[in-house]
Amino acid sequence: MAEKVYKIPGKPILMTFRRDLGAVVSWAGRGLTLFMSACAVLLIALPIASLVWRGIDERAWALVPEGAIVEAIQLSLTTTAVSMLLTLLLGTPLAYAMARRNFWGKKLVGVLVQLPIVLPPSVAGLALLITFGRRGVLGPTLQDFGIQIVFTSAAVVIAQTFVAMPFYIRSAEVGFRLVDMEVEQAAMVDGASTWTRFLYVTIPLASRSLITGALLSWARALGEFGATILFAGNLQGRTQTMPLLIYNIFERNIGAAIWTALILIALAALILTATLFLAHEDERHIVS
Repeated sequence: MAEKVYKIPGKPILMTFRRDLGAVVSWAGRGLTLFMSACAVLLIALPIASLVWRGIDERAWALVPEGAIVEAIQLSLTTTAVSMLLTLLLGTPLAYAMARRNFWGKKLVGVLVQLPIVLPPSVAGLALLITFGRRGVLGPTLQDFGIQIVFTSAAVVIAQTFVAMPFYIRSAEVGFRLVDMEVEQAAMVDGASTWTRFLYVTIPLASRSLITGALLSWARALGEFGATILFAGNLQGRTQTMPLLIYNIFERNIGAAIWTALILIALAALILTATLFLAHEDERHIVS
């Protein structure tokens, strides 16, 4: 005997309505996501594009005082090179210790190392001033040895290193963690010393992360402003880096400020392009 099939009145219509409603909600979600994403991109891209357009339209490069910008570029490149060297020398051992060693207070050290990333620049500059100033914690001792740091190029280097080193340490720590310890152990079995393993095995394997961190650190040092102006001052040819030059000439020569800003944008774009390329190469290496 065949079973009776009972049909629920209106069920096909209800299912069709739900399917259509789901499609509408899905398309609305995609549209909202696209709109919000476009707003985010415009919020970043529009000011930069406007700056570029204004600089080209007004031929800003013709309005720049040659002596000031040349001195600012030379000082910026010199101080950031020294700060990067300090970052590599001081940050590499710390990053390796954070990645491979367990010690008391490790979490506290990690917080302190990353703190300058979120610290307001004015607070960073004030902290450095209170530490190295004439009446600071180390000021009298430094004066006894005839050393003055505040309002000198050395102060610029210290300020840049203070705010930029965390970017290198974070990247280097990740790179050291990704190095397979079995490879290092194999080198140890072959008779390699700790220093030899570090130089010829660990460093090459973590090199992409180290280079990425160094580039980001350099870019951050190049754009440093707040801590530098408070700790080192704004003295042309002595402590006036490119960001400080923009601040100094903004009101009386907007064209020169725009041109200096465009140079900084170009350098930052090159650095970020290089870091993205390195990250892409790492992904391809992991996939392969």
